[in-house]
Amino acid sequence: MVRRPLGNHHDGPDTLLVTSDTTRTKQVAADTGNDDTGNDDPGNDGTGNVTEHLRELITRARVVLWDFDGPICRLFAGHKAEGVADGLVEWLEGRGLHGLLTDSERESLDPHVVLRAVDRRHPGSDLVTELEERLTQEELKATATAMPTAWADPLIRTLVALKLRLAVTTNNSPRVAATYLASRGLTSCFAPHIYGRTQELSHLKPHPHCLNRALRAMGSAPATALMIGDTPSDFLAASEAGVPFLGYARNERKEKLLRGAGATTVVNSLETVLTAARHT
Repeated sequence: MVRRPLGNHHDGPDTLLVTSDTTRTKQVAADTGNDDTGNDDPGNDGTGNVTEHLRELITRARVVLWDFDGPICRLFAGHKAEGVADGLVEWLEGRGLHGLLTDSERESLDPHVVLRAVDRRHPGSDLVTELEERLTQEELKATATAMPTAWADPLIRTLVALKLRLAVTTNNSPRVAATYLASRGLTSCFAPHIYGRTQELSHLKPHPHCLNRALRAMGSAPATALMIGDTPSDFLAASEAGVPFLGYARNERKEKLLRGAGATTVVNSLETVLTAARHT
């Protein structure tokens, strides 16, 4: 097996990559005493049913659609989303458009809330085009300090080794996802199937537009795909597209939101999915 760490300044046992030239993928061992014998697998400590269910999801899939910010990385780990949202609000106010947003929209601390709000009031306008480009530039800045999601890199490589095809389906700019993937040496795992925000902002998730684009381009039926996402909008988009859904929740709040939206399969670590994948 060939393992190699890649850039973005965040390397460890959960970001070592299993390359596609291996014929049998193995779990990347952490410094916790786990080994490759299976003795310490999550599936052997009372969660065997979960691991088996994940195995079935992966076995049925031919295509895996990944949300970007969350399952693959924390895009705004260093370049905070709150600051980006504030910057967009300040830019609008500097153009005399303070009244364009409600108080709750101005205080949302979510740049996508700001962008969507402006698009609802001025759809297709030059204002929306310029605001979207400003957000894209901020997202591109954020890629330099983005934090890889634990176990995402080896899981991506393992799925490719299992001959699954991967796509990104995200509300972020596709330029941003492509930039980040290149920094991690993962471009070949996804390209050319990176589908993100377009000028038609009504197509952002929970609309299934980007998922449907991926399915059409890859010639995949919805039932033979699997989406990995971390928000209710990911789940709703997958449901609308008819794609089975696997939720990733890095904390209890995220899990509560996903389950509240109706997601039934949710994991707190992608290591669990990696363990299932290497036993398919």
